[in-house]
Amino acid sequence: MPLPAPKKVVLAYSGGLDTSIILKWLQTEYGAEVVTFTADLGQGEELAPAREKALKLGIKEENIFIDDLREEFVRDYVFPMFRANALYEGQYLLGTSIARPLIAKRQIEIARMVGADAVCHGATGKGNDQVRFELGYYALEPDIRVIAPWREWAFKSREHLLDFAEKHQIPISKDKRGEAPFSVDANLLHSSSEGKVLEDPAVEAPEFVHQRTLSPEDAPDTPTVITIGFERGDAVSVNGEAMSPATLLTALNQYGHDNGIGRLDLVENRFVGMKSRGVYETPGGTILLAAHRGIESITLDRGAMHLKDELAVKYAHLLYNGFWFSPEREMLQAAIDHSQTKVSGTVRVKLYKGNATVIGRESPNSLYDQELVTFEDGAVAYDQKDAAGFIKLNALRLRVLGKRDQRGEG
Repeated sequence: MPLPAPKKVVLAYSGGLDTSIILKWLQTEYGAEVVTFTADLGQGEELAPAREKALKLGIKEENIFIDDLREEFVRDYVFPMFRANALYEGQYLLGTSIARPLIAKRQIEIARMVGADAVCHGATGKGNDQVRFELGYYALEPDIRVIAPWREWAFKSREHLLDFAEKHQIPISKDKRGEAPFSVDANLLHSSSEGKVLEDPAVEAPEFVHQRTLSPEDAPDTPTVITIGFERGDAVSVNGEAMSPATLLTALNQYGHDNGIGRLDLVENRFVGMKSRGVYETPGGTILLAAHRGIESITLDRGAMHLKDELAVKYAHLLYNGFWFSPEREMLQAAIDHSQTKVSGTVRVKLYKGNATVIGRESPNSLYDQELVTFEDGAVAYDQKDAAGFIKLNALRLRVLGKRDQRGEG
């Protein structure tokens, strides 16, 4: 039995062609009242046109939500992720993945405010984002109706979509009539480019694909050195100037841009089963990760650090797959946050032609003891002769195995 048509739908709305088509499709297909939600996550685009386009498409002023979420995004999502040093498949800094739970959360909040019985996103049926959005919706509002147009409508091609747009007088940019060269997702942490000119993984990405960074070859010939201050695992200052989370990441993005830092060309394994090639740029995040690992190197105990590195792999998979609101992610976050209680101090980072290199680190909570590691005489806490027994105990099982194997050779 088909579900009844939704009465009011909150749409994640960018103001672009696809979500404008979705907006009109919701009105014509379901006769639903549409509420648009546009999140400012620092994508670098003017958001006023989204309001103007929504109004032209018949959305009431009181049903248009444009929210500046930049500080919340960095403080409550990006920074907790960076405390974990999370990297998907050892490389990807999860810039798209980390934005989806915040968008989903705000959509559900708006749905409650306006009494909507459904939410809608514009993710396609081939990607990860459909999973991330919908897991977020259901975690926060278990009985919410979710509309995913790309899995539901009858349009068979891009041309059919454009014909629908023209029929309903939805503005189409001239370059949209042909094939777009690639698709872009962006926020304050990163930009992600996929599709079209990037679909062949054997071909180098054209320079025009890059949105956030100079080419390392074109970066200055003189290194830039900056100092990043940390408190309890979070960056709080650059060059001694205290900054809010979003302001700090913006500053690091500029340093990264100017020095060609943060480019990644990756073929990754999507959660839905296929491999995809993406070009990512995470300039400030790349600097931040290097600096955070630098301050951890002198403030975390070996056992805690190595366990944390193991947890980071699981954390990254949960985040990539859309399980931000899961109990297991929250459990991991609690353990990771506990590890950060002494991760405070400053790190000096040298930025040069695509590289972010830690060149100094200091902390009042440092575990680094120069007396212990010095090659000079005078260390009283470590007797080098003790190492002999330590080695023999650790070698015992290897010696037993070796003797057995020698006997077996005969």
